[in-house]
Amino acid sequence: MAHIELNNELPGIRGLMAFRPETEAPLNFLAETLLRDDNNTLTRGERELIGAYVSYLNDCFFCQNVHGAMAGHYLSCDINQIDSIKQDFNTSDISDKMKALLSIARSVQKGGKQVTETQIEEARKNGATDIEIHDTVLIAAAFCMFNRYVDGLATWAPQDRDFYTNRAPQRALEGYQSSVYK
Repeated sequence: MAHIELNNELPGIRGLMAFRPETEAPLNFLAETLLRDDNNTLTRGERELIGAYVSYLNDCFFCQNVHGAMAGHYLSCDINQIDSIKQDFNTSDISDKMKALLSIARSVQKGGKQVTETQIEEARKNGATDIEIHDTVLIAAAFCMFNRYVDGLATWAPQDRDFYTNRAPQRALEGYQSSVYK
């Protein structure tokens, strides 16, 4: 049960957005821009993976499953493969660039000042652009906020992971700006 009366039965951030619709538009605009904007050299799947990974590090069940399912949808893999990447991306079958960017995201999750010049150099060495590095840091920082919002108010999350994977194709089609996305 949430710490406050939300007057709805929507899970996770969806319930919070329905409770305070005036915050829904700017938060969804941020998510839409970071995760779905097509003027980006990181794929939607890669950006969703960064969000899922940071949510995993923050132990936010709702967000890591929503965005893990989205990453799986875009990357054409299943949730178990996404779990494997989250648990140890260094041994997973992702590009060296993504490994370097996930390393940066991990540091941001701990604290912004944890990002090192060595990590930035490693990302660049593996082909990451300044925009990709920028967006990785911003996605990681934004997901720390989203995760704390969801868990700080003790929202509920469906435990059946099929809930998330079954909805991923529709979410991919509609995006994050639809009113209290379903």
